[in-house]
Amino acid sequence: MIKENKILVVDDDASIRKFVKANLEARGYIVLTAADGDESLKIIEEELPDLILLDIMMPKMDGFQVCKAVREWSPIPIIMLTARDSEDDKVRCLDAGADDYLTKPFSLKELLSRVKAVLRRAQDPNEIVKMPRYCHQDLEVDLLRSRVFLNGQEINLTKTEFRILSYLVMNAGRVITPDQILTKVWGEEYLGDNHIVQVSMARLRKSLNDTGHQSKYIETKPGIGYLMKNVN
Repeated sequence: MIKENKILVVDDDASIRKFVKANLEARGYIVLTAADGDESLKIIEEELPDLILLDIMMPKMDGFQVCKAVREWSPIPIIMLTARDSEDDKVRCLDAGADDYLTKPFSLKELLSRVKAVLRRAQDPNEIVKMPRYCHQDLEVDLLRSRVFLNGQEINLTKTEFRILSYLVMNAGRVITPDQILTKVWGEEYLGDNHIVQVSMARLRKSLNDTGHQSKYIETKPGIGYLMKNVN
């Protein structure tokens, strides 16, 4: 029996809301719906869903605006729904703070797989941390308290960004492949989707101010993977 997770479906297309709601409820989920961004924010504040399925193109407030507004105060997992299979849209989804994205039209199998994977990641118990703190140059990662400091100032990462960083930190000095990151952070069903790793890694590096040719923390090994530099 599936734990009764509460999912909010936000889409201005009534047929999509009906389709998603019916299929999720048939599998034991509690489903709430909203037709626009304004309505969705009210429901999110009142109901605190476990997951949000959020369409991009909506009246009043688009999905990007809603996602950014939610990220100001909550790590609730968000899957963005985009009608365009463009790299720009996918990058914008992750930049807004989304955990994942689905391109319309999507299959029921794909929808259920992504929902299950994102909820599983959100509910994972904290891993046993062998190295509670990582310090290198001006970066400090407190794994026990899930906090990151740069130049002594705390920075906010999305849950996905922190999971990637934590995995790299716990394997500092070792090259980690995209497939290893996909399996650990997203799940085995994402194997082969290296683009999501590239986009998420670029966003993480931007948050860490680790861009440009000379990496301070995360080194790219072309054709192989990523290396978190060892502590000083």
